[in-house]
Amino acid sequence: MNIQNPTKIVILGGGTSGWMSATALAVMLGAQVDVTLVESEDIGIIGVGEATLPHLRHFVETLGIDEADFMRATHATYKLGIDFRDFGKIGDSYIHPFGSFGDALAGVPFHHYWLAAQKNIGDVGSIGDYSMGVAAALANKFAPPASDNSLASTYGYAYQFDATLFGPFMRDFATAKGVKRVEGRVNNVQTNPENGNVETLILESGNQISGDIFIDCSGFRSMLLGQTLGAEWEDWSHWLPCDRAVAVPCTAENENEIEPYTRAIAMPAGWRWRIPLQHRIGNGYVYASQYLSDDEAKNALINAIEGKPLAEPKLLKFKAGRRKKSFIKNVIGVGLSSGFLEPLESTSIYLAQMAITNFIELFPKNGVIQQFDRDAFNQLVDMEYDRIRDFLILHYHATTRDDTPFWDHVRTMEIPHSLSEKMELWRQSGHVSKYSQGLFYEPSWVAVYLGQNIYPTGFDPRTEIGNQDGLFRALHSLKNAISKQVNNMPSHRAYLHNHAKRLADIE
Repeated sequence: MNIQNPTKIVILGGGTSGWMSATALAVMLGAQVDVTLVESEDIGIIGVGEATLPHLRHFVETLGIDEADFMRATHATYKLGIDFRDFGKIGDSYIHPFGSFGDALAGVPFHHYWLAAQKNIGDVGSIGDYSMGVAAALANKFAPPASDNSLASTYGYAYQFDATLFGPFMRDFATAKGVKRVEGRVNNVQTNPENGNVETLILESGNQISGDIFIDCSGFRSMLLGQTLGAEWEDWSHWLPCDRAVAVPCTAENENEIEPYTRAIAMPAGWRWRIPLQHRIGNGYVYASQYLSDDEAKNALINAIEGKPLAEPKLLKFKAGRRKKSFIKNVIGVGLSSGFLEPLESTSIYLAQMAITNFIELFPKNGVIQQFDRDAFNQLVDMEYDRIRDFLILHYHATTRDDTPFWDHVRTMEIPHSLSEKMELWRQSGHVSKYSQGLFYEPSWVAVYLGQNIYPTGFDPRTEIGNQDGLFRALHSLKNAISKQVNNMPSHRAYLHNHAKRLADIE
């Protein structure tokens, strides 16, 4: 690389991962890089993940994108969490919120006080009763969290958007920042015979695109990382057996309400998503093909949706797992080219965002990629995938369901040792493994453990010191304060109407 000139970065593939990467590089590295993205209009995008995590909100803000403009253009709604139904057992439901449960006291997390109250006082309601995010979601209310340390600051939010509109929105933003777009299909990849680095993409048109660093956003094909450089695949289908999804949008039948949350409903051979947008509902059935045929899945989904289908069901095939290395030589895999985890916790876009931001943080300032750059990147990516994998497996394994072969299998299957350790720590003490980095922190694990009826036999002994009557009054006061706060919030639909109505409705 010539450090006297901008580093030439070539991105193969558009869609969500490609245009997110292009925008981030152009904004965060500026004149240090010259970014070109190669994509073909003939190659469709996967476009399944319409639900996101709060990290995307911070990403959008960092890039200087106006949130209201973004939401209008992508027909987005706000998301306070995920409503899980029938996972622990049929008839159960709980919300995994973005935010905390109650407040820690004297360094002891709130859920320990809740556990102590359940033991010493009796039924004090579900843990969700002490979450602003849960209460607002159930009431179909929304307002941005406060920026102070008040009760109104204890929740977060994400977006639910039309994935087919997100990529074009990011493309327009990226090209305005100087990213060059090249239309065409790659016919061949030229590598350096001495060091094996990718040097040039040769298009069907004969056009040649050379670069210093290549980012593979070619999806499941993994054309550069997998096909060209031979990155090995680590298969996790024995832990996450769902390998297909059928998706279909439908009309929104209830025009008076838009839920500020995604639903995940357990099904006989997997689970079904429901994602409310401003103009439609996104639906899909993620399932294990060894237990259900494609036609059976399509019929089950069509029979379950609430509105009129707006398209033919779209079938997707995949395998859970990741590349053993996501950064090899001068190629970085971002998105599906690097790995895949089903969208049970809306992690797909986060994983792409995580990869490109980690690369930017490790960007070689002297223009030369060193092995320690690759090693550091791969270690971070591996950690993220492994921890998310464990969290997803928990949703399946923490069940008493044996009503179908699928649920009986995931209930009794052997799980990773790393997850076994986490679950044993929780069962014995009510403590959650602490992360210095990673995606899902203590409140998320607590939500799933308790939501799926895994109750610990112990909890922090410091909760036994205080007056139990005082604890009861404090819990009662917190519930009342949350109820009052939520009552004063506007409905989700009203807030969208006033702040982020889609462009089609404005025009």
